[in-house]
This record gives sequence, C-alpha cells and structure tokens, in this order.
Amino acid sequence: MSPESILDEYVATIKEGVRAREDELIELRRDIHAHPETAWNETRTTRLVVERLGRVGLATHILEGGGAVAEVVGDPAGPVVALRADLDALPLQDLKEVPYRSTHPGVAHACGHDVHTSALVGAAEALSCLADSRRLPGTVRLLFQPAEEVSPGGALSLIEHGALRDVSRVFALHCDPRLEAGRLGTRIGPLTAAADSVLVRLVGPGGHTARPHLTSDLVGALADVVSRLPTLLSRRVDPRAGTSVVWGYIQAGSAGNAIPAMAEASASVRVFDRQAWTAMPDLVPELIRQIAAPYNAEVEVRYVVGVPPAVNDAVSTALVRQAGEAVLGIGHVDETPRSMGGEDFAWMLEKVPGSLARLGVRHPGEGPVVDLHRGEFDVDERAIANGAMVLAATAAFALAAP
Repeated sequence: MSPESILDEYVATIKEGVRAREDELIELRRDIHAHPETAWNETRTTRLVVERLGRVGLATHILEGGGAVAEVVGDPAGPVVALRADLDALPLQDLKEVPYRSTHPGVAHACGHDVHTSALVGAAEALSCLADSRRLPGTVRLLFQPAEEVSPGGALSLIEHGALRDVSRVFALHCDPRLEAGRLGTRIGPLTAAADSVLVRLVGPGGHTARPHLTSDLVGALADVVSRLPTLLSRRVDPRAGTSVVWGYIQAGSAGNAIPAMAEASASVRVFDRQAWTAMPDLVPELIRQIAAPYNAEVEVRYVVGVPPAVNDAVSTALVRQAGEAVLGIGHVDETPRSMGGEDFAWMLEKVPGSLARLGVRHPGEGPVVDLHRGEFDVDERAIANGAMVLAATAAFALAAP
C-alpha cells in the first residue's frame, strides 16, 4: 500500500470515528462549560476526561498538582508524538443565555478551553480505533494541562512530570473567533508573543503640591515612566522584534493638593523575538530607574517572566496543514496572523519541535466578532469535531512521516 493510501485510510477511520461520537463530544463540551474550574482547580473536568478515555480502554494518569496524561499505543517501537489541551476557565462572569451557561458565578470558559479538551478526547477515541486495528505506527501521548491562564502555568508542571519525555513532536489547537468553523489557521515561526509583566513602585516622603521641590514628585515621576518607557524600549530593541509595553494599572494619591508617598503602575511586556525577550528582565528595570532617577524617589521594580514566544516549527506546521486539508478540505487552511497574546504551550515548544494552530469556531455569517476573554464568547459547536479530526490526523501523519 502506498504512503498516500495509508494516509487516506487514516483519515477515513478518523473521520468516521469522530463523526460517530460528535453528539457525545458536544455534550461533553457543554458539561465542562456549565461547570468551569479555574487554574489548578480542574478536578471535576479531569474526572470527566478520565471517565471518557476509560470507555475506549485508555488508562489516564492524574498528575500531582493537576492535569492528566494518557497514551494511545499503536506500534510500541514507533515514535511518540504529543497532543495538548488546556483545562482551566477564566475568573469572569458568563453572560450568555444558553442552557449550558456556567453554573459557577464569576467563572466561565471564555477562551475555548472546553472545546480544546473535548476535541482532544474525541481525537483520543478516534486514534484508539487505529491502534485497535494495529494501524497506528507509534504512540500518541495525550496531555491535559491545568492552569494555562496563569503564570507560571501548567505547561511547566507537565514538563517537570516528564510529559515530553521521548516525544518527537507536540501539537495543540486554540479557538479563533475570527475564523469560521470548518477553517484552520497555521503559521511558521512566532505565532504568539512572549508575555511578561512589570510592576513599578515609587516611594517618597509625600508633601504639599505647592512645594514639590521639597519632596519627591511621584506622580510626575510615574507619568514619565509610563509615557517614556515604550519609546525608550523602541530605541534600544530592534524594531523587528515586535516589542509592546501596555500599562493596565496606575495608582497614585487620593487628593489633588497632596503629593503621595507611594505611586505604582503595572504593565504587560510582549515581544515576538526570543533573543529580545531574554534581554527584557534586565533592560526594562534599567530604563525605569533611569527615567525616575531625577525625581529623587525610591524605585522598586518587580519584573515577572511569563511565557516565551510560541515559535512553530516548519515541518510540524506543514504536518498540521496537511492534516487540516485532509479532514476539512483543500482551501480550508489559512495562514493565520501573529498575535501579541501569550500562550503557555510555548514552554513545550521550547523543549521539542511542534506547532500551535488556530481552530475556527465562528458561526458562518455571524455579525461582529466576540473576542476571547469576554463573557459573551461562544462557539459553533461543529468546531469540536473539526478540532478532534485535525488533532488525530496530525498525530497520525506525524507518526507516519519519514
């Protein structure tokens, strides 16, 4: 049998297996959506995964601290590839009026992790069909990751538990509300940015606004830091690195005629270039102190490293694209733009080659895009089966690749 015929056989089996369980996968997604759990608390979600995988004979190892790992074993002498889904929800209110609306006030699956998890379960079930018929040329490791939405996140925990041991390639999907269901987005190279945070705290004696020369003008100093840091970074870092500093929090004083004794601000620092990212923990505090120096204030800077840029390997991305076209159809895979958002999966891509792709979840013809991390976010549930087929086909193609 030719290699092309083997891949066609994989696709036929995967599509049949996923379609036969599509209604069950939608039910699973709705169950998870109605019972969201925040980072490091995904116990019920993990139990659901264990139960579903057990139905097809897959044993799941629940990890200490959170998350779970299972394997679909075909040829034990073959290579190992990994598929990852994230389990956690966000601490925000679900604003949708749907039967599966969150039953936990202030917690919602507003980023699509319920879709990712359900799709990986569906992929596991389809791959089990290949393994049972002795047509899976290796092992597919299933990584159900906790705590993607926090830093440090669950990817590092899984890596520490050996989840990537012997893995040759790793793959994941993320919902994209800009893409219609039935489409897939791929990109070689950086897909998401490194995402760090910085907190600046200025301290002084305080005083009267009529006599700023007798004290430390913390509001003026903080205003200088906030306005000048992005500009100075743009002159110290190659513009092609795509550096972005955006302030999200500023607090200083409580009266218009009093200079406060403390002022602080916090920002996200994002960059696509890995070399530039490694320089940020030293460069950003250095520039902040230089800006604040003339104000005679005590300067405290806390720089927190979040996640590296997610850099997609060319060969792995080609496999995702091939799999996407095989199960969704020629012309249904797009080149997706880069995103300044951070992604915990990037830590796995630091260890082994792999690729993160964008899964279309938008209802065709839908009005204005409801972005991720909003309480109104929802998906076209046909995306669940699409994601399951793409993940399963990608793993099978990767195992069969020369």
